[in-house]
Amino acid sequence: MSFRAKSILILLLGGVIGTALSLGGGVLAERDTQPGSLPWEEARLLAEVLERVKEEYVEPVEDSELIENAVRGMVTNLDSHSQFLNSEEYEEIRISTTGNYSGVGLEVNMADGKVLIIAPIDDSPAAQAGLRTGDQLMSIDGVDVNEDNVNDTIGRMRGKSGTKVTITVARVDASDPITFNLIRRQVKVKSVRSEMLAPDFGYLRITHFSDTTFKDLRSAIGDLKSSVAGELNGIILDLRNNPGGVLEAAIDVSDVFLDGGLIVSASGRGPDATFRHEAHTGDLLDGVMTVVMVNGGSASASEIVAGALQDHKRATIVGSQTFGKGSVQTVMPLSNGRAIKLTTSRYFTPSGETINGRGITPDIVLQNTAQEDLVAGVIEHKTEAGAALLQTDKQLRQALHVLMGGRILQSKVE
Repeated sequence: MSFRAKSILILLLGGVIGTALSLGGGVLAERDTQPGSLPWEEARLLAEVLERVKEEYVEPVEDSELIENAVRGMVTNLDSHSQFLNSEEYEEIRISTTGNYSGVGLEVNMADGKVLIIAPIDDSPAAQAGLRTGDQLMSIDGVDVNEDNVNDTIGRMRGKSGTKVTITVARVDASDPITFNLIRRQVKVKSVRSEMLAPDFGYLRITHFSDTTFKDLRSAIGDLKSSVAGELNGIILDLRNNPGGVLEAAIDVSDVFLDGGLIVSASGRGPDATFRHEAHTGDLLDGVMTVVMVNGGSASASEIVAGALQDHKRATIVGSQTFGKGSVQTVMPLSNGRAIKLTTSRYFTPSGETINGRGITPDIVLQNTAQEDLVAGVIEHKTEAGAALLQTDKQLRQALHVLMGGRILQSKVE
């Protein structure tokens, strides 16, 4: 390739990257117009590698594939949460925020080079089959899963309703990999469900945070209030295995329980990446005693809610250490239906603590073993569904015991 051809390629690359970023939003466009945004030496390196691959790789590769792979690698290598989204992947993200898509219902994350299940979505094919938080994805339909094909992995789990998919996982307490044969279906996730656990004690479970969560929560609280003859005396908010979701939904949910004060703050480089969100006056539950349940599958938006209610002493947090995802990702549209999901902020609880890589420490650690003495006086006077929950969920029985004035195991780290 001649020097003139190389120069044209470098300028073309600079133009393509600059155009794509400028379409992604005002902040990116402003940064791209600054002098030296694509240094000559770095651009030449990219051009040299592209030239070698195009001329000498064992098989021909389309220019578009090379450029997309280069962009994907650039973004993915920033951290485990940033990624380039082609048009199909971007559409999937937009669908998932509405809580309605076709697939198996798994939330996954990259950690230490492994693709791990954060949580199966309630009542999804994955949850019904028995996939668990912490399972490591080994293969999808016989194709090995690794850090280089995470995006393809997610895409393979999605698909037309009624189609089959085979998922193989490694489990900590299993000596051999476990294979699950699932049938994809529409995962229409209602983000909030409610039950009565005792005559005046209610249960709320948020499975993920989507655009409809706040509306779903208000409706669920209304159902609980109408189910009691008098007043609600306590609420359990279950955020176990809730992998997070839309930031605004987490803020709105926190606001439901708070009567004022800081919910979350964040710090980033962009002008929109640094912010503070305060609660509005008015606690929808009028200060009703609240216990929040969390575990290692509670991440991101779940941790925002738990951290805000803990710091304001509005709720007792029970369970186990949360996941520790303390960053905010912004989805930025690009040309031709593509986008990048980019980490733009790190957020902090009202007390100024970061949970990134650390998580939320519960006020009370719940036991994994049955404590039948806690059930006395509880498995009475409640809905059939609530009875079933308490019979099968040992930790929920313990959380209800805490809500009714008991204690399990003090573990607050001062």
